[in-house]
Amino acid sequence: MRLKNKVAIVSGGSRDIGRAVCVKLAQEGAKVVINYRGNEQQAQETLNLVKEAGGQGIIAYADMTNEQDVTTMVQEARDAFGDEINLLVNVAGGLVARKPTAEMDGDFWDFVMALNVKSVFLACKSVIPYMPAGSAIVNFSSLAGRDGGGGGASAYATAKGAVMTYTRALAKELGPKNIRVNSVAPGMIATSFHDTFTKPEIRANVANSTPLKREGQANEVADLVAFLASSDSSFISGANVDINGGVAFS
Repeated sequence: MRLKNKVAIVSGGSRDIGRAVCVKLAQEGAKVVINYRGNEQQAQETLNLVKEAGGQGIIAYADMTNEQDVTTMVQEARDAFGDEINLLVNVAGGLVARKPTAEMDGDFWDFVMALNVKSVFLACKSVIPYMPAGSAIVNFSSLAGRDGGGGGASAYATAKGAVMTYTRALAKELGPKNIRVNSVAPGMIATSFHDTFTKPEIRANVANSTPLKREGQANEVADLVAFLASSDSSFISGANVDINGGVAFS
């Protein structure tokens, strides 16, 4: 119960890694705000899992690229659990589609940047005023942010690289307030993301080239997030922690 009575907002918390993070934080004692945009039923299923784990939570709609939506979500969190917010986990993001640069238009580029970078900025801007000393932010980058990603993922990879840099900058900005900011960079994790965007043969090749010879699991990423959110990592800030089975190193 490393996070007992802490209030946590998890953007993109309704499924896959976001769902695993919500359940893990609840198991550690946190009160969880499960953000969703597209599928309320999935968010409700996540909330049911949080309650089965003995935790408390609410679901909260917000398009994380819309400032008013984010502001409303933060207020819902405060109405439900009190004025302070102790933890912010920015999972929301996505590849959207694989497109070579020559096939992209400006609207596509802007949308990918908004989904993956602006969403993090808006969440941080809205939550930080209510964070007491000892709070923590965990952003989600990606292995793509380090190595440029797979074919057609240049916009996504660039956005995730920006998340790493923003994490470092924010860690410097908030350090004097004793608020820590870190990010995680998952590699090949078995989620619907890769079900949608990665061919099975490529997934198999990546798994076989990984020293641990497998894909990662969402709960393993959630375990890392819980560590970075807790006082067990009290002197870690501005870090981007790789979780990829050893396929690449920072």
